[in-house]
Amino acid sequence: MKILIIQQKMIGDVLTSSILFEVIRKKYPDAELHYLIYPHTSQVIKNNPFIDKIVHYNPEEDGKPQKFLNFLKLIRNEKYNAVIDVYSKIATGIISKASGAPVRISYHKWYTSHFYTKTIERLSKPHTKAGLAIENRMLLLKALDKTITEELKPKIYLTEEEKANAKKQLQDAGIAKEKPLLMIGVLGSSKEKTYPAAYMATLLDQIAEQTKAEFLFNYIPKQKKEVEEIYYLCAPNTQKRIHLDVFGKSLREFLALTAQCDALIGNEGGAINMAKALGVPTFAIFSPQIAKETWAIYEDGRNRSVHLRDFKPDLFTNEKASPVLYQEFNPAYISPLLLKFLKDIKLA
Repeated sequence: MKILIIQQKMIGDVLTSSILFEVIRKKYPDAELHYLIYPHTSQVIKNNPFIDKIVHYNPEEDGKPQKFLNFLKLIRNEKYNAVIDVYSKIATGIISKASGAPVRISYHKWYTSHFYTKTIERLSKPHTKAGLAIENRMLLLKALDKTITEELKPKIYLTEEEKANAKKQLQDAGIAKEKPLLMIGVLGSSKEKTYPAAYMATLLDQIAEQTKAEFLFNYIPKQKKEVEEIYYLCAPNTQKRIHLDVFGKSLREFLALTAQCDALIGNEGGAINMAKALGVPTFAIFSPQIAKETWAIYEDGRNRSVHLRDFKPDLFTNEKASPVLYQEFNPAYISPLLLKFLKDIKLA
């Protein structure tokens, strides 16, 4: 059996959908499993032992008419037995149909359903702690094989060399092993999904007062100005414990550094999902326009999250909330839960 899974989206989605490979491998140990993704997301699934081949699709190049036709021919020549389209857009529907696979599965949408042989309706409310992002992906597998029931957590596979390099980076920066180390997701994936800078600085000051933790910030060089804004809003004592010059210069470096941390705290997004996949405790702050029930995956004592809707449900009168509501999410709502989280994981 030869199966293609399509997930042309961002890093967090690609990581989450990677659980499908382990489940399929357990059910069909001899299957050949391919993953169709954007090139920039491949680092998050590097070394995954359940994926046989990564197929890259670059929309800026492969999306051009003639190149797209050539890409479709390549997909068809693979002669897949089944295609599972997790992304479920018109372009991926065309790819699924062009594959010629006798079994083509995706989510039900009136404008794409004709591309597939089976479609499923997404759940609107989670039934387990796995969360909707996991549960809905598992429904796609059940459309392939009704006997599949196991739900797994996403995993990231670091090499011993990557871990050793991260430890050396921390050692060279003079970061003491005996002190707690927190990775802070100071920025969201966009301005609209980023907790206000002054509010984030307040939370960091409170963590500094209640713990002996040192801080790393998750950012890339072009975000330095935004990150420094938060840094300078922090109290001097907090600033002394923030190591701005220690950051992952690549996604794999960030993952290796995160694996050395005692927790990741900050804006909900790909970094939170990656930390969970590394087994690092997380505390996520959801932006108002993101549905918590979808991405609050595997929440337990070690993984927790907060959403403004938890405190002010009356503000959410429309189906799609405005990011302006973030100004209503005062740190006073978050602080007690954040400090309890730190106490529960023995950091405060």
